[in-house]
Amino acid sequence: MRETNIFKLIHAIEQINNENIIRFTKAFPYPLGISPILVLAELNSNGFQKQVELANTLGYTNGAMTNIATKLVHLGLAEKSSDEHDRRATKLKITPAGEKALSEAQTIGKELFMQHFEVLTEEEINQYLSIQEKLLKHKDKKTT
Repeated sequence: MRETNIFKLIHAIEQINNENIIRFTKAFPYPLGISPILVLAELNSNGFQKQVELANTLGYTNGAMTNIATKLVHLGLAEKSSDEHDRRATKLKITPAGEKALSEAQTIGKELFMQHFEVLTEEEINQYLSIQEKLLKHKDKKTT
């Protein structure tokens, strides 16, 4: 019974995530998925970075990072430059247009999550938060 319920929970989480992705994609005015947005967020938080560093930080392959960088540069959301110490390495920097796109993505994401959770009572939100924190704490123990 426990295993069945865990798989039901996983399926419900996947359905909710898929629905949120679809709703986000329809609302977001840029032809981008979540991966380029995560790259913009990383650049916004930590500034100019080598593509290889971004790939490692975010868990992407170097090839995937190259594709993401190309798309962001093509849309004017990031700029590429060569590393002055290593000409083979390419660095990325978020542009003002990228900052605007990131801000829009965060606003849309926040609105979607607020709509998603509005059905829950304050007590249910607190319970759900407690469960998520417990799962995160357990994950951290397993990775150390």
